[in-house]
Parts: sequence; structure tokens; C-alpha cells
Amino acid sequence: MATGATLLTDLPFRRPHPLTLLRPSDIPSFYPLHISLQNNRLRSHFRCSIAEGSTALSPSNASSQSSILDCVVVGGGISGLCIAQALATKHPDVAPNIIVTEAKDRVGGNITTVERDGYLWEEGPNSFQPSDPILTMVVDSGLKDDLVLGDPDAPRFVLWNGKLRPVPAKPNDLPFFDLMSIGGKIRAGFGALGIRPPPPGREESVEEFVRRNLGDEVFERLIEPFCSGVYAGDPSKLSMKAAFGKVWRLEQNGGSIIGGTFKALQERNKTTKPPRDPRLPKPKGQTVGSFRKGLTMLPNAISTCLGSKVKLSWKLSSISKVDDGGYSLTYETPEGLVPILSRSVIMTVPSYIAGTLLRPISGKAADALSKFYYPPVASVTISYPKGAIRKECLIDGELKGFGQLHPRSQGVTTLGTIYSSSLFPNRAPDGRVLLLNYIGGATNTGILSQKESELIEVVDRDLRKILINPNAEDPLPLSVRVWPQAIPQFLIGHLDLLDTAKAGLREAGMEGLFLGGNYVCGVALGRCVEGAYEAAAEVAGFLSKKVYK
Repeated sequence: MATGATLLTDLPFRRPHPLTLLRPSDIPSFYPLHISLQNNRLRSHFRCSIAEGSTALSPSNASSQSSILDCVVVGGGISGLCIAQALATKHPDVAPNIIVTEAKDRVGGNITTVERDGYLWEEGPNSFQPSDPILTMVVDSGLKDDLVLGDPDAPRFVLWNGKLRPVPAKPNDLPFFDLMSIGGKIRAGFGALGIRPPPPGREESVEEFVRRNLGDEVFERLIEPFCSGVYAGDPSKLSMKAAFGKVWRLEQNGGSIIGGTFKALQERNKTTKPPRDPRLPKPKGQTVGSFRKGLTMLPNAISTCLGSKVKLSWKLSSISKVDDGGYSLTYETPEGLVPILSRSVIMTVPSYIAGTLLRPISGKAADALSKFYYPPVASVTISYPKGAIRKECLIDGELKGFGQLHPRSQGVTTLGTIYSSSLFPNRAPDGRVLLLNYIGGATNTGILSQKESELIEVVDRDLRKILINPNAEDPLPLSVRVWPQAIPQFLIGHLDLLDTAKAGLREAGMEGLFLGGNYVCGVALGRCVEGAYEAAAEVAGFLSKKVYK
């Protein structure tokens, strides 16, 4: 899998976070780049041309001395593509000569949109939160007019005691929602103000942090299902610091969650913000976004913008440091082995693939990268007639909302369900509803041994307990997609492992070799894009300050 090879996604059941999975898309292949390495010395005066509007090198025009790229991005998933796009748009003077290499014959990692028989569905991430970084990527890639946004007032639901209960969307909803008891709300309020046990002085799990700060009900009825939705993970093992660092830092910086929030607001008000890019759309409220023809439009559009910089069916077989400080990479391509030189490299493939490639360079880094855990997740897409929805689940006669999450304690196997045909337009034929369901994760790895028909049966059985009339006709199954290694788990010790991997590369003298992707920056699609801008700035800083001016 390429970068972003994981994840249950960007549906914001809680304000800062999402519910999504990532998948691949189709794109035509490009003629590969060949660079002669007869002399492995890096020359600062020579730059090869690989950008749009320049000529890709081949054996007939490559220099026999040295042909040097500024950066090779290994992995054509959403992280890798966005890093390359960020380098091209934000740092063109520092890194004009870059390529993105992808072992598969398509870009996009796990982003997969399918259109058939009047339906349009996602088998990877379903949506993203429209932050300014991802909107910038959308505009720079020419997709502004194709952007679609969900209704910000559409409710999100959590299953509790046999009933779908709305999650509060605004602070003034808090006193009235019935997902929690009055006692649970009071406990959460006191805890948020700082009336709760002190931090234990060690790295806490998500469960420990939330129970200590906000109480049992917040954990069991909000955070546990949210962790299932975003990470497909086990909150007793996920690290609060690594998985939800922004919330963790509130207590660290302000003594409590509320104290940290006020302190963050004060600091933000003291800081002069640059003017917002006037090209960017202005989403209303807490919503999610996609595109007219699904998420696959984004990697395809970025690939089109990058043009001949994108190299498909290029499988990296080896990487090594050369005497003058750059990197030699050898690729297996449809045209044979292709060696290239680059001043910098960023690995955006999953950690287990990066570890295998980097083992000859640093056993320490490889060992650390091999320890990240990716549980299996399946997306099950099915359709029912509108009349199959239970009347008590309808709003004004329609199925409205973003979707529903299911705490593990509520007797259902499915992690959550997204109301795809309610979320965005033109996702299903008239008279039908389209539901995207996720199943599996860290607490249910047995899905790997189940047949597709069995997974559909489990999802249908769960939905008939909650959303679908028990006597409704059988669902129309559209897709079952099982991802054996899906979302990287940000477990306790995750950040230490990541630091160990980076330290291993430094100790091996691998300056200019960077790690990127969702196990580094975060699993939500939006975080992958934000992390791409951060990674591009890091690469550009290295190139401008340290090498070959």
C-alpha cells in the first residue's frame, strides 16, 4: 500500500476529528525516467529536468557525469502526492526537480471511488474535514468547482441502549442531549475544569486520560466509539499523547482541559494571523467534504498537475548513500532497472515497507518501523430501498445525518455506518439509500478469515437491530473491500518508536532521508494533507540550508 494506506475516516463525530479509510485510484502510466550513474558523484551545477514544461531524462539525454534530482518521494498515495504538490507550489525555487514513484499502476494509495449502476461509493476514505491546508490543495489542483460539502446541521449519532442518539454539535446542545445522564454531564464538567485526579506521570492511554478527566460516561458513550471510528482501535492501548495530541496538550499547558483551551485562545488572539487565501472556499459549520465524482478526483488531479514527475509501476528495490552526500536509488520498472540520484528522499510508504527498504541502511530504524501495528478493516457497501429505514430514524420523512457509531458494549459487530446517500448528492438512484459500513479493527481481527457473504450478513444483521426494519427485503450488496493492514495504531510508545526510527537514520548519517505518511502525521485524510505541507517545508529547509547550493 502507498501512503495513507489505511483508515476509517474523516466523519467528524467529534469536532476536531473524523471517520474515514484510504484507497487507490486509476491513472495512466507515464514514461519512466532513466538516469545514468556511471559516475556517482553529485555535482551542484547540474540539475535534471523533470517538471512539467521540461524534458524527462532518458538514456539518450542523461549526463554520464551525474543527473541529480532535488527530491524523490517514495509512494504515490495521498501523502506522497501532496508532498510533491506542496514542493512544486510552495518551494519551486528550492526543489524544482522532483519525482514521485509508485509501485502500483495507479496513484492515490487507498483512495478508491467506484461508480456503477447509478451508485457512487468509496472503498477507502469517505470524506475529509475542509481545513485550510486541504482546501489549498484542492484549489491548487483545480478542483474548487468540483468540491461538495455536507450539511453542517446534519446530526451524528451514537448507538446507546438500543437507540440512535444525536451527538452534541454545539456547546449549547450539551445540556439537552440524551446520550449522557445528568450525573455524567456534571462529572465531565467538573473534570474539564480541573476537579479530577492529577496526571499519573507516565504516558496514558486514551481510556485512562478520558476516564480521569471526563468520567466513565464520556469515555464509554463518546470516545470509545469514536476511537473505533477513526482508528478502528482499542482505546485501552492507544496513546492519548500520540493519537489526540491537541487535547492532551490542553491539560499539559493549562492544568485542565478548560484551562488549556482558554490559554490557547489567549495565545491565538495575541498572534497576528496572515490573511486567509481569498481563493479558498468558506465552509459553514462543522462539515465534511468530497468531490462531485468522489475522493479519487483529488489524487488524479494532483497527478495531472505533476505530469511527468509521477512515475507509476516503479518499485524501489534499493537505496543507499553516495560519497558526496546524496542518495542512489534503484527501481524495477516496466522498462527494466532504473538507477537515479537525488539530494533528498522522503519515504511515504507504510512503515513496514519503509522498514524493509531501510534495513540495509539502519537496522535500528528498520526494527522500530517494523513494530507499528496495522489491524485489518473491511468496508462493506450496501443499498436498501428508502422504505426499509425505520420510521423512528427518519427526519422529515428522510434519512438525514452523517452516520452512526457503535460502542463495543452495545452488542453489534459493525464499527460504524456512514449514510453515503444522505451525506453528498448523486450517490444513489432515486428511492434507494447507500450505506458504507466498517467492520474489523484491532478488537476484531477475525474478519480476515470470513467470507464476503459472511461480512455482509453480519452488517445486515446489525443494521436490522438499529436502522433497518427487521422485515425489510435483503440489501443490494455493492462492495466488500478487506484491507489486511489498514490503519496504523498510535499505541502507547508510538512517538518513542518514531523518534527511535529517526534517530537510527541520523546515527547512520542519513541526513536528507525523511519519513512521512499517516503513521508519522496522523491517520485522517485531512491530517495527511496537513502533514504533507509540513514535510515539504522540512525537505525544502534541508535543501536550502544544508546541501549543494
